[in-house]
Amino acid sequence: MAISAGTALALLVLGAMAMAISPVFVRNAEVGPFASAFWRAFGSLPLLFLWAAFEMRRQRRLRRDRREVASPRINPKAVFLAGAFFAGDLIFWHLAIVHTSIANATFFACLAPIWVALLSRLTIGEAVSRRTLKGLALCLPGAALLVLHSGWGGGTMLGDAYGLTTSLFFGLYFLAVREARRGLSAGTTTFFLTIVTAAVLFVAAILSGNALLPDTTSGALNLAALGLVSHAGGQGLLSVALGVLSASFSSLVIFVEAVAAALFGWIFAGEAVGLSQVLGGCLILVGIFIARPKREAAGVTQMNDASCDTPGAR
Repeated sequence: MAISAGTALALLVLGAMAMAISPVFVRNAEVGPFASAFWRAFGSLPLLFLWAAFEMRRQRRLRRDRREVASPRINPKAVFLAGAFFAGDLIFWHLAIVHTSIANATFFACLAPIWVALLSRLTIGEAVSRRTLKGLALCLPGAALLVLHSGWGGGTMLGDAYGLTTSLFFGLYFLAVREARRGLSAGTTTFFLTIVTAAVLFVAAILSGNALLPDTTSGALNLAALGLVSHAGGQGLLSVALGVLSASFSSLVIFVEAVAAALFGWIFAGEAVGLSQVLGGCLILVGIFIARPKREAAGVTQMNDASCDTPGAR
């Protein structure tokens, strides 16, 4: 199945919203942060398995109909690294929250697109367009206004370093998934990388001493929603988009996530939205609009789940 860049962008935004609602589920999960991170990954595996199995059956049928002998090029190293990087992102994110202010931790986490822009050509041979750089230049101050409305500071150098490390891991995650998607379909990529993520986070949860099981049915339902909505939905749709859109542009999803998180905080937690947050959100949306793929490119840039090759990938 081939999708256009415009469709991929719409799925990217939807995935960002699915990831942005995760704090609502974590807040009501009744387990510690590392345990909730583990359940986020582990709880998504049944759905991801069904998705991956469906894709693999379809691909085998397509190759048989086309009388193709060769299988798609698979990069297991990229899949493994993607899973490890996402686990690192979640681990250092929780460490940052503990050791610095929420505002500082969130802002530093929003720096992931900078790492992607710096490392994209070096690691996966993908250039960063001027449009993306212009959009990033608007998104960064927008994120500052959106996240730091409650004031900068209140943390420690160690906590801020954890936040910066979070952004590095998330940036590396985008690059690894983009590389993995050259040879695997979205569901298969997300399933296998999630196995790695769940294994790493299980060890982290055990070492942290977090209780692994919630006390009530409500807590269990929130953990289930965290896995199905925020991980299977959010990371899955992100994997779909990364089969079509560049890693540098796709990484701007973190800014959409920040806007959606503020919106969900207002809807579900009654958190006030100030003028600076509205302005910051507008800057982010304008920046993403500027960075969007060109219309002519959107018409020809497509993903084929059987081969996952995209024009201009290298």
